[in-house]
Amino acid sequence: MTRLFQPCNAVRSLDARVWVGSLVVDDYPGATLGLPHEGRGSLASWRARIAALVVDWAASMTVAALVFGRGALTGSGLISFSTLEVYFLQKTILTWLTSASFGQLLARIAVVRVTGGPIGLLRSMARAAMVCVVLPAVVVGAERRGLDDLVLGTVVVNRAEGRTA
Repeated sequence: MTRLFQPCNAVRSLDARVWVGSLVVDDYPGATLGLPHEGRGSLASWRARIAALVVDWAASMTVAALVFGRGALTGSGLISFSTLEVYFLQKTILTWLTSASFGQLLARIAVVRVTGGPIGLLRSMARAAMVCVVLPAVVVGAERRGLDDLVLGTVVVNRAEGRTA
């Protein structure tokens, strides 16, 4: 690096924050929420979250096809919503009981309240509904939290030791 750019890019650590010039930036995702940098309780990675969503949707399609027949996948009208209904039910019930949907259990991630602990039935229903609507889940704010997480005071974290964000 040339001497011209060295002063601009000088970075020095102080606690869990990084100083870039006179601007203070958090050292890692989840720092402002008080989450650990890595391991159990750290912020879940995008890869794990997207993998969980794909598994959830595939499982919901399979269950809907088994329960409602092939029309659940290829039909039109109300039957075409059966996969979404199954997705909503499994996401609500499993998140309420285990803090994770089926795909999230396999990906070893969990949904918890920012203040700690499980999210409960009402938050679980509201979160599943917002994910089904899609927009609140894809409008992402700070700390990899969608509008659904921001509104409900939840965060998706790693369940497993040794996982990094």
